[in-house]
Amino acid sequence: MEKEQSGISPAQERRLVQGDILIDLAFLADDIIGVRGSVFIDAPPDAVWRALTDYDNLHRTLPKVMASRLVERNDSEVILDQTGKTGIFIFEKTVNFRLLVKEEHLKRIVFEQISGDFLVYGGSWLLLPLSGRKSTILSYEATIKPAFFAPPILVSFVQRQDLPGILRAHKQSAEKASAT
Repeated sequence: MEKEQSGISPAQERRLVQGDILIDLAFLADDIIGVRGSVFIDAPPDAVWRALTDYDNLHRTLPKVMASRLVERNDSEVILDQTGKTGIFIFEKTVNFRLLVKEEHLKRIVFEQISGDFLVYGGSWLLLPLSGRKSTILSYEATIKPAFFAPPILVSFVQRQDLPGILRAHKQSAEKASAT
């Protein structure tokens, strides 16, 4: 079942429905950081999908995204250019990357950097509809390793700081779209 594939236990689902945002970090081989996050969204998957795939406007809704532009679409494959800020305090850096995005309509978005400021940057968004509700759990997972100098402890700290804001922003956009 999809819920088992998402890696979300019944206890985690209860926490998410109560308003918690779950974040999990892992230090992987070769200084790669693994990150996972989940949020409960009181909106159906189609509203969450619209929030996630509004590529040309992500810089208006997501923190630290300075520019986002759909470059090319070929059915369920998208090329996306983004510019964002990463880091903390005086250690903030502007990053640019081009992503290959593969969409499974209303279910999953898989992305991988094809050029840019990371040695490793790829992951997915998973939409998990909750039965008996018009709501969705949105889960994110990625592996990250910058091409510029950034100790893994700093990369993990930045992810722990930034990911809740990104998840909250997608939640707000989807819930707002669903309410209209």
